[in-house]
Amino acid sequence: MSGIPLAGVYGPDDGDFPGQYPYTRGPYASMYRSKLWTMRMFAGFGTADDTNWRFKEIIRAGGTGLSTAFDMPTLLGLDSDHPMSLGEVGRCGVAIDTLADMADLYAGIDLGAITTSMTINSPAAVIMAMFVAQAEKAGTPRAQLGGTLQNDILKEYQAQKEFVFPPRPSMRLVRDTIAFSAAEMPRWHSISISGYHIREAGSTAAEELAFTLANGFAYVELAMQAGLAVDSFAPRLSFFFNAHIDFFEEIAKYRAARRIWARWLRDRYGATDPRSMQLRFHCQTAGVSLTAQQPEVNIVRTAIEALAGVLGGAQSLHTNSMDEAMALPTEKAARIALRTQQVIAHETNVAHVADPLGGSYFVEALTDEMERQAEALFGYLNELGGGSMLEGAIRGIEENWFQGKIADSAFELERALNDGRRITVGVNRFTEGNDDAQMELLKISAEDEQRQRKRLEQVRHDRSQSAVDAALATVRTTAADPEANLMPAFIEAVNAYATLGEIMATLEAEFGRYVEVPVI
Repeated sequence: MSGIPLAGVYGPDDGDFPGQYPYTRGPYASMYRSKLWTMRMFAGFGTADDTNWRFKEIIRAGGTGLSTAFDMPTLLGLDSDHPMSLGEVGRCGVAIDTLADMADLYAGIDLGAITTSMTINSPAAVIMAMFVAQAEKAGTPRAQLGGTLQNDILKEYQAQKEFVFPPRPSMRLVRDTIAFSAAEMPRWHSISISGYHIREAGSTAAEELAFTLANGFAYVELAMQAGLAVDSFAPRLSFFFNAHIDFFEEIAKYRAARRIWARWLRDRYGATDPRSMQLRFHCQTAGVSLTAQQPEVNIVRTAIEALAGVLGGAQSLHTNSMDEAMALPTEKAARIALRTQQVIAHETNVAHVADPLGGSYFVEALTDEMERQAEALFGYLNELGGGSMLEGAIRGIEENWFQGKIADSAFELERALNDGRRITVGVNRFTEGNDDAQMELLKISAEDEQRQRKRLEQVRHDRSQSAVDAALATVRTTAADPEANLMPAFIEAVNAYATLGEIMATLEAEFGRYVEVPVI
């Protein structure tokens, strides 16, 4: 603002620079000077029609990417009329039962012109099949679709607990989506390896970093075991990290993640394509940092966390809304969250220099320490797996190692909050104003659930049951062949208007259902 000219990057001539291996300072040389991060707002509630309206509001407000939240029945592969779905339909995201819902969800939106992220895991392959089928019906070929499927099943067992099948057959579904995308969807990220939920469950930043990258290495080995060359799929792997409130620690975490990924992909897995070594990530501000007390203060928290994501070099960012500790966000709260990103992008000038904190004694020391702690955890998993990170990740789940580490860290954080060693404004200090009137919240009614059930009933009435039965039989026989790719069978089934629940039940008959044995 004072007219001081800025260089695109700063550092010694013999130092690391953005866009150069090991990419500690960023995957691209110009970073945000040539392209801002994607401002991707998370949305999903009620029926597909409800969420389609919110999507269009986000686009009108300047959002540059869509991110879809699904309700709990959809996340668990249940139809809206399943007995276990009662009271949950459309509550924490949008309800999707059939291809008809997917068509309503993206009606009037050009999927060839906007990238779309879908936060779903156990049923991810089936939801991806619906997305592909719907896009093709609307005139967008699968090869033109850009976006991301979360599809990170390992962290479900470790942290989020929305699993359906046992780990090993679940990994087969991930393998099939990676192979299908590599062959037919060059713009699609078939998996977003997600530390966000690990951190939300209570891990430390170093554990989030280590467990996320360890899962990433496991997926690399999974795809390579299936015969894929590392450079044929690794460029389309993406990551999803938490942007928490400890500002400098978060920035160091992102920088260490890029450096570790580049080194492992080159030295252990033999990648030669620079794109395979360039870790690119989406981040979301920390939902667990939001408070129901004095919720307006959450705007401040979100701004600080979002700035950490930008200074850490995120390629995509979601900012949480101030009311999300209590409900899904209202339109006003979501707009303020988007405006927070726009202020950072267009008013602060932080986007004008790549890695502006590079060379800071503090940030560089924190980056080194994050790397050291992560490598120690990698060593344990590598030994547990007998030299395989894939086997180490699965055995770590089966032996409750990940779950135990996260639980211990969460317990220690809770103790620090309870005894006042860690301060949360409005919760254990500075509580004046907690009795202020409550803000208006978004409410999902029972009528919304009834509308969704009627929609499902109508689709079942109109479809050809013989076509559904034939398609589900194909799913079952394909699932029985461990070498076959299930994606074509899923696309055939959803085009016949088989429901998500019917397809998942067919897979369960072949794969079984996973029941976690907790360790206390």
